[in-house]
Formats: sequence, structure tokens, C-alpha cells
Amino acid sequence: MKISIVLPSRNNLKYLKWAYAAIRKNQGDHDVEICIADDASIDGTWSWLQKQIKKDKKLVIYRNDGPERVGHTILYDTLVDLATSPICMIYHADMYLVPGALDAIEKNMYKRNELNSLQPPTSTYEEIPKTIVSLTRIEPPLHPAGPEKVLKDWGIEPEDFDEKEFLEWATGFELDGYVQHRMAIEKAWETKVTEGVFAPWAFWKKDFVEIGGHDPLFAPQSKEDSDIFNRFLLNGVKFVQTWEGFVYHMTCRGSRFNPLLTKPGHNSKEWDEQNLKSSKNFTRKWGSFVKHDPLMKPIVPPKYDVAIFLKGGAAMLEALEPWCSHIYVADPKVASAYIEKEQPNTTMDLSKRVHSTIDKHPKHDIEVDINEDLFDQQDYNLVRQLAEIIQQNGLVGEFDLGHLKITIRSLTEYQDQLIKLN
Repeated sequence: MKISIVLPSRNNLKYLKWAYAAIRKNQGDHDVEICIADDASIDGTWSWLQKQIKKDKKLVIYRNDGPERVGHTILYDTLVDLATSPICMIYHADMYLVPGALDAIEKNMYKRNELNSLQPPTSTYEEIPKTIVSLTRIEPPLHPAGPEKVLKDWGIEPEDFDEKEFLEWATGFELDGYVQHRMAIEKAWETKVTEGVFAPWAFWKKDFVEIGGHDPLFAPQSKEDSDIFNRFLLNGVKFVQTWEGFVYHMTCRGSRFNPLLTKPGHNSKEWDEQNLKSSKNFTRKWGSFVKHDPLMKPIVPPKYDVAIFLKGGAAMLEALEPWCSHIYVADPKVASAYIEKEQPNTTMDLSKRVHSTIDKHPKHDIEVDINEDLFDQQDYNLVRQLAEIIQQNGLVGEFDLGHLKITIRSLTEYQDQLIKLN
């Protein structure tokens, strides 16, 4: 199998060296191109890459000169564009590739066709189109447990990683013996796969290009993966998590737990701030927040044309604006002040979302009138769950929900319009 592993890195050279060495050591007989982007690092990353490329003909390097980072949302796409393989894999600089992992990817992205008429027997491989394969992560307990991963502590720093002991454990891993997952992944007993998706994930480059790659709305990072997974799902891509291929993941050393910004298990201020921005932008785009099943397969609620009407608006505008397509307030000064404050946090044109023409406006498919004097936390929760409530009830007409007065003229869904980037 020919595969390009795409790997942005920023000020985490120690982990990058560890990840790179593991790929080369454990890639097996596959044709592996490693594409690495240095995102304005100041820790010697670019100097090391320049030395490595002289020794490694299958290494592709790219540098953002900075001084500001552009983030992996942008750099993943830059590297996919540079990659020469039909299959690419989104990878992190703090991951250790376990032997046999690439075999598991090949097994699920190609089907083998035996040609029995020839002697000696030979075989060909046929692509399984629109398939994304995620390797199973083995992680130290820096994040909550989940049925899609294995929590086991083999160290949080490369110098503490006992490679020999880890490989003895990992290569002997038996799904049937992993009691924690027995209820969650029953069907994997036979197929050795479930349907989750997360890094590291391997994909057909043509499928990535077809939908336009990652959305720059989420640059430099956070929620870009959830957004592209939604779009892949809507475009007919099948997700496969293999339980026969693994990585050990030291977790989040790019931004969230970047060694120059914080310590493991403690969010950096940079990450918290950007995660808040990206969370708002995800909701603006999709009309609901990130959703997935317990095994990390995306769930995409309907995207409706929802308009919210506030008689005053100043106090509630910031909380409610991301949860609708349009929001109307009575005072033009309130609208303009909010747009001026919030516009730097999004590439979406807020002047097309926030309006002061509350007494004169076009009709929307779904309109929500809010009594601001009575509005409470329960009403806010209803606004955030509105798409799912409307989908479940399927009603057209006027009705009250909590202190919300809702008018539904049409149940037209618009999420398919979000699949491809312009």
C-alpha cells in the first residue's frame, strides 16, 4: 500500500522525533511518505527536518515562517496537497505507530481478489471507495474513558516510554479479552471493526478533495475534525475503526497540552480561547453542537432556517446568536455593537445574521419569538435542542414551547448544502 502520513508540528520536536522514528521502524513493507509541516516553531524543528530530508527520500517538508502559527486546520490541507499517495492519513506528532497498524488500514481500504486461473496463484487489490479507517488509540488517562479507545498508561513523555514492554502488550492485545469494551462493541467480535472516526484517520485523497478539505472557519484549530466528519458522512463516506491496528497517543501536545505553553492534563489558555471560538462557529454553521454516538460515529441533526426575535436583545444576543440562522433585535445600535465585537472571531459575515429590522423582515421557515422577561435556563436549553425537537415532532404550525412562541412554516433541511466548501 502507498500511503502519505500528514503531520503538522509546532514546538513539540521531542514528540515529533519519537513519532517519526516509530513510523519508519514499524511501517512494514508499505510505501510510506511522511509529510511534515513546521508551524513557525522556535524549538529547532525546521533545522531537524532539513537534516532528515537529506537522509529520507520519502520525507516531504513544509514550513510556515510565521511568526504567527496558522494551525493544523490549514496545514493538514497544505500537506494533503503536497502528498503523492492515493491514501493519506491525518496524524499527530505525539503518536507511536504500532507494528501491523498499516496492514489493518490496507485490509479495510482494499479488498483482495484472487486470480485462481494463473499459476502460481496471484491476487489483485481493489479500492473500497468512500472509506475512512481510524486506528484505535491507546492513551494514558489524561482524558475520560470511552469505549472507542484503550486507557493504559505507558508514559506521557518519550523518555519514559518503555517501548519493549509496550510492544509485547500491544501485539498480544486480544479484543475478546478486553472486558471494558465487551458491551460496547459486540459486533467487533467477528469483524474487528466499529464505526467511529477520530485521529489517526486514513482516507482516499480524492474523497478529501471532493468536499474541499477542512473548513478554514475553524483555523487555527478545534472542531475542524468534527466539521469535516459531518461532511464526509453526508457525502456517503463509511467510517471504519479497526481493532487490529493501534497507536499509542501521548495526547494534545500541539496546542492543548503544548510543552511550551502548559503541562500535560492542563489546557493552555490559547487552546481554551480558540476552542470557545470554534465551538461558536460550529454551532453557527450546523445549527447544533457536535454530536456522535458512543463509538464516535457522527450524528448530524437537521439544519433548519431558524430566525429568533428579541424585543430588546442586548443581554441575550450573544448567547442566542450562534443557535440560529438569523436573529432580530429592535435597536440598530445593539446589532451594530455586537457585530463589531464578535466579527473578529468568525469568518462568517455577521451582518447577514444579525438584523435590526424586527418589524419588517422576510418570512423564515421557523421563527422563534422570545419573551425576554420570562426566558430562563430551560428555555435556553430548548433553543439549543430545537433542531432535534422539531425533527422528532415533525409539526407545521404555531405552538408554545416553554416560554418560546414558535411558528413553523416549512421543515426544509439545509445540511446537505454544507458538504462541499466553496
